[in-house]
Amino acid sequence: MTANEEDPVYVVVQHKFLKPEAAFPRGQALIDGTGAPEGTRVLQFYPHVEGSAATCLWETESVEDVQRFVDTTLGDSSINVCYEVDAEMAFAESPRGLKQSSASAS
Repeated sequence: MTANEEDPVYVVVQHKFLKPEAAFPRGQALIDGTGAPEGTRVLQFYPHVEGSAATCLWETESVEDVQRFVDTTLGDSSINVCYEVDAEMAFAESPRGLKQSSASAS
């Protein structure tokens, strides 16, 4: 997004993996941004230790862009619930025990 565009929307996605063996390989495209709508990128990824669920934070232009991208990419391997974050109420601190993303900022 450029400085002339509207402020980004932050979206949380809660994934319930029905087929983790399919979801995780497909999900690599989400992490890499392969086929993502313009202005859409994943910022954080929190998988459950058992691989049954994950929560992600996205920066985007609309909730619908993320919902469509995630649903299309993961297909029948996951149920995905997306919602916009109230940026005025939200807060974040970088946890010491988690690594920084190796993905380049787009």
